[in-house]
Amino acid sequence: MTIRKVGVCGAGGTMGAGIAIATARGGFDTVSFDVSQAALDQAEVETVGFFGRSVERGKLEASERTEILRRMSKTTKLDELADCDLVIEAVFEDLSVKQELVAKLDRVCSEKTIFASNTSTLSISEIASAVDRQDRVVGMHFCLPAQLMKLVEISAGMNTSRTTFETVWHFAEAMNQKPVETQDKPGFILNAFVVPFNNDAIRAVEAGVAAPEEIDRALKVGLGYRMGPLELLDMIGLDTQVRLCEAFYPITLDPRAAAPPLLRRMVAAGHLGRKSGRGFYTYEGAKMFGSE
Repeated sequence: MTIRKVGVCGAGGTMGAGIAIATARGGFDTVSFDVSQAALDQAEVETVGFFGRSVERGKLEASERTEILRRMSKTTKLDELADCDLVIEAVFEDLSVKQELVAKLDRVCSEKTIFASNTSTLSISEIASAVDRQDRVVGMHFCLPAQLMKLVEISAGMNTSRTTFETVWHFAEAMNQKPVETQDKPGFILNAFVVPFNNDAIRAVEAGVAAPEEIDRALKVGLGYRMGPLELLDMIGLDTQVRLCEAFYPITLDPRAAAPPLLRRMVAAGHLGRKSGRGFYTYEGAKMFGSE
């Protein structure tokens, strides 16, 4: 099967919008879906700005930017994804929400459509259980920020066909991403390490080991990370980290995966990171996306 047209659900959020950028830049017609028109409009503004900065930095020709943006469209109507060859969901990390969405897509989309989940912690097999064509459901976890990072973890559920797996693998390569095959295990590869690790960094702040900027600087200089864990958490969204913990901890019972009290207090106070202007750092005029 050849992928030509891609739908991205939850495209009004940081992750979904980044995936839409990656697919359109990779040469695929891309339809961004979200229930919020305002979120889609804001994502479009950020997307245009992202490609504008790429042109300014010489990473992209102006003609290429025009062509990429031409391939991108947006909608709040799920049935406009009916003719997509592949639909990637990037909605909240909640099993019931993802199952409900996939079930709706199953009723709307053609029999040939592949459904890919960008879940970072949940079981592909459990998500796929919401539809009859479980052979066409696969895990396709992009690494945040999707418009900059190349990693894609591809995971087969228990009933995913090899044809489906190989189709999305070749699709990832065609859009210049770097796929890795993982098993349908909690957290796959990346988040099995990152969720507990980021919580450790939060607990270090909570315990007064050092200020956020010092922890991030130590890990960037000492371990060669491009971004410190607390900077990353601000980009991901601290509310997203809570949801990751709530999905990951009950499955693994790993104490390091449980949301630290400081994290919950910050979310309750509205300190969500970049999107709220304040998290472990303070932001003025923060953008959803940086630039290449």
